[in-house]
Amino acid sequence: MTRFVLTRLPGVCTAIKWSGWLGNGGRPILGVVVVAGAAIIWLGLDTGLLTRWSIAGTAGLEQDLIGTSRHEPVWALSTVAHAAPTLSGPLVSLLGARQWLNSQPLRPEDLRGRVVLVNFWTYTCINSLRALPYLRAWAEKYKDRGLVVIGVHTPEFAFEKHFVNVGKQLGLLGVDYPVVIDNDYGIWRAFGNRAWPAFHFVGADGRVRHHVFGERDYDQSERLIQKLLSEATGEEIAGDLVAVAGEGPQAAADKQNLRSPESYVGYALGRTFVSPGGVNEDAPTLYQAVQALSLNRWSLAGIWTIGSEFATLNDPSGSISYRFHSRDLHLVLAPAVQGQGIRFRVKIDGAPPGVDHGFDTDPEGWGNVQDGRMYQLVRQRGSVEDRTFQIEFFDAGVRAYAFTFG
Repeated sequence: MTRFVLTRLPGVCTAIKWSGWLGNGGRPILGVVVVAGAAIIWLGLDTGLLTRWSIAGTAGLEQDLIGTSRHEPVWALSTVAHAAPTLSGPLVSLLGARQWLNSQPLRPEDLRGRVVLVNFWTYTCINSLRALPYLRAWAEKYKDRGLVVIGVHTPEFAFEKHFVNVGKQLGLLGVDYPVVIDNDYGIWRAFGNRAWPAFHFVGADGRVRHHVFGERDYDQSERLIQKLLSEATGEEIAGDLVAVAGEGPQAAADKQNLRSPESYVGYALGRTFVSPGGVNEDAPTLYQAVQALSLNRWSLAGIWTIGSEFATLNDPSGSISYRFHSRDLHLVLAPAVQGQGIRFRVKIDGAPPGVDHGFDTDPEGWGNVQDGRMYQLVRQRGSVEDRTFQIEFFDAGVRAYAFTFG
């Protein structure tokens, strides 16, 4: 029997592995599933679950708002799928992308003889965001030595598929290297990708030479970049490695105090919700807060509709509570209506966060949901211990997707 297994990779957004037996009788069924899944994703009918089922074999999951850059991305649309016989199949697939940001569509001659770093990411993934300082630094340091950095934005949630939303986030996140839109997972499959973030290193010969999945091996990755550039130019390219210090949500995680895992709010992947009556799927339901949550459990209060991908607040008042252990707490949120402002207030152990407020809250815990993205709600400045987080909303229509930690 074919089955889907939820797994965890180090420093990676949650990955879903396709596993199980596929004999002669199973392959036709898989073919039907693949075609149906591709059609649903292409039509935009999925709400995120099918988006995570990468046909190549595995997929992954999980944003930020640094807001220091005023870079305005260049938008471009390719009308021709380029062919490049001397480039590898994955690069041909990438060059055939129709939607580009920060660049005109790249051509085969733009990459021939160049070292290419392809980064798969999505802007609500905290692991993807923490990798951005390295990618920006490498792109700047080695751009005149023959390195081309290309981001492949493969979305996790439905609202991340919108071209305008991605373009806005690039400017806010300070991403100015070329980014292609991969809403149908075509480039993902061509590279055999399986997680966010992922790094695929392509030599000047056009072949994919190495892969790194997750937040790790940054020093080794830069040494590899130097080695590939040296091969391409015939000159020794070495020296000191970049030193980065990410700000806000892009700061490195506090791994020593990280004891809370990514947790989904929608019922398709949600596993840690607690409520006296359990989950009532796809129906407005009055939920009661659980007063004594155990570690890594969460609950709702108020009238919510829990869907497969997210939970929606139906009344003007409602809250979410989570018992966590980490320096940072993030929550992916979006308004049901684009541009709608939704007020909220965060408390930790029943009190305003004070100095422990996150990037998207003030010391009194106040904040506002205006765009679909990841919101950093807590950053503890002192000792880290088990704490109870609560976010109360004061307008109907908020959608809550996933908790992440750092």
